[in-house]
Amino acid sequence: MSRTDSTEVHGARVVVEHVRRVHPGPVVAVDDVSLTLEPGEFVVLTGPSGSGKTSLLSIIGDLDRPTSGTVEVDGLSIADSPDGYFHREVVGFVFQHHHLLAHLPARVNVEIPLIGAGLGAAARREKASALLEEVGLGHRLDSLAVHLSGGERQRVAVARALANDPRLLLADEPTGALDTESAQLVLDLLEDARARRGMTLLVVSYDEAAGNRADRTLYLLDGRLVPEPGGAYAPPSTRVGATVVPRQAG
Repeated sequence: MSRTDSTEVHGARVVVEHVRRVHPGPVVAVDDVSLTLEPGEFVVLTGPSGSGKTSLLSIIGDLDRPTSGTVEVDGLSIADSPDGYFHREVVGFVFQHHHLLAHLPARVNVEIPLIGAGLGAAARREKASALLEEVGLGHRLDSLAVHLSGGERQRVAVARALANDPRLLLADEPTGALDTESAQLVLDLLEDARARRGMTLLVVSYDEAAGNRADRTLYLLDGRLVPEPGGAYAPPSTRVGATVVPRQAG
C-alpha cells in the first residue's frame, strides 16, 4: 500500500548510519546497520527471532544507545537532543505488551504522557477522551485497564502513543499477542493514524498483513540488513527449524 496523500506529511526523517550494538558476552545485537526512513513513510522491519529487530528499534527510539554509529531525526542527533525533548515532542511507542497501569481507567492511562507536556487536568481529560473515541473506545473511558480485553488494552496503548502527536511512531510486535480480528483492528488504527497525521511509522512484525500494508519491508538477519528472503518469517512459537544465533531477542 502506497503512502496516503490525504494530509500534509509532517513525519520525521530518520537516518541511521553504521549503527552497532554490542552487549556483554560479547553479543552483537546490531551489526553495522544503515537505513533511512522518509517523512510519512510506513516501514515494516522483520526477521527471525534474535535477529536484532527490537534492539534496533530501541536505538532508533532512544531507549538504548548504540555502541557505535549515529541516529539522526530531522537532522538532529538524538544523542544531542535536549533532555526529554525527543520522547516528549517527537516519538511515540506501541509495544507487544501494552504496559498499561492495570488499576487505572483507560482515560487516565492515556493522560499520563500529557502530564509531562504541561497540559492542565481539563485539557488532558479532553484530549485523552478524544483519542479513545478515535480508537473506538469512547464507551470505555472509565473502565479499569484490568477489565479490558487484550485487544482493547492494545487500542488504549495506541491512543496513549498518539497523545504527544508524534512525528515518529515505533511499534514493536503490536499484534503479536492478539487474535487475528484484534490484530487487524490494531493495524487498521496504526495505518489510519499514520495516514491522517502524516507521521513516520516503523513497525517490527512477523505479521505478513503488516508487511502487505507497508510502503516497504526491511529484513534483518544476525543484526544486519539483508535482501528479501525466499520465505516469510514466522513467530518463534510456530517457526520450525529456526536458526538459533547468540543474539539479543527481538
